[in-house]
Amino acid sequence: MKNWLKIAVAVIVLLIAAAAIYYYYMRPTSEKLTLQLKWVAQGQFAGYFVAKDKGFYEEEGLDVEIKNGGPDIAPEQVIAGGGADVIVTWMAAGLAARDKGVPLVNIAQPYAKSGLQLICPKDGPVQSEADFKGHTLGVWFFGNEYPFFAWMNKIGLSTDGGPDGVTVLKQSFDVQPLIQKQADCISVMTYNEYWQAIDAGFKPEDLIVFNYTEMGNDLLEDGLYVLEDKLQDPAFQDKMVRFVRASMKGWQYAVANPEEAAEMVMDNGGEDENHQKRMVGEVAKLIGDGRLDLQTYERTAKALLDQKIITKEPEGAYTTAITDKAL
Repeated sequence: MKNWLKIAVAVIVLLIAAAAIYYYYMRPTSEKLTLQLKWVAQGQFAGYFVAKDKGFYEEEGLDVEIKNGGPDIAPEQVIAGGGADVIVTWMAAGLAARDKGVPLVNIAQPYAKSGLQLICPKDGPVQSEADFKGHTLGVWFFGNEYPFFAWMNKIGLSTDGGPDGVTVLKQSFDVQPLIQKQADCISVMTYNEYWQAIDAGFKPEDLIVFNYTEMGNDLLEDGLYVLEDKLQDPAFQDKMVRFVRASMKGWQYAVANPEEAAEMVMDNGGEDENHQKRMVGEVAKLIGDGRLDLQTYERTAKALLDQKIITKEPEGAYTTAITDKAL
């Protein structure tokens, strides 16, 4: 009986050792993946930094490199040139790029709502849409201008200047055009430049605010995009499913823990911790479950068609296959 017991123990020890050796030598290695952000490290992208720092990507077998953007970096060009596997960009920019030959496909939509606004000093000449004529409005470019032009097209205003249209100021990514009175109104995000205006001395009651979402002019903003031909590979699809699942887990954590998420943004190159905390808190109001809302997608596509920014009805510009599996 004792001999059998010794044999059983020995077998168990051998099995445990064999399993440990197998795991050490045969365990799957992390797959590398590069994510290109639309802008510099800030709370706008907190979910991705959280997913990386909390190990959510690692849990999915992914080694994710997050590349920050900037004023001279167009994510659509980066991915077209092979510099990224997946990018963050706005739907309008993605559709415009697709129309020009870069076959981008939306695989997930973390931002369910738009954070875009136009703000004007209450003591200025613009009190309502009816006052836009003959005035200068600040707008960002690099793909961020499309919602503004869609709005102007919707209300029948030319963007070529003159007394019957509006003059468009190619705005810097700050509130200086408003402070220096270069424009009567400027573009801001609810989570960023709006608060820069407040920090610069404007009070909320001093501002006229045109919120794109409240006006029904919101177009889809930060989504995740890949190249269409890559999705033909089942292994790449599986990688994207794991990436989206981990990313949305990161976003859920950031929404629930904005201050901790802001610290992770700071650790990854963010600036001004108090501003990042406030930004993550505001961004949290815009985050959905990652699924693309088709009604907002159709509104975005129609707005671009109406402006002739895209020349034909987009086909294959999104897929729900990834989020169906991931979420």
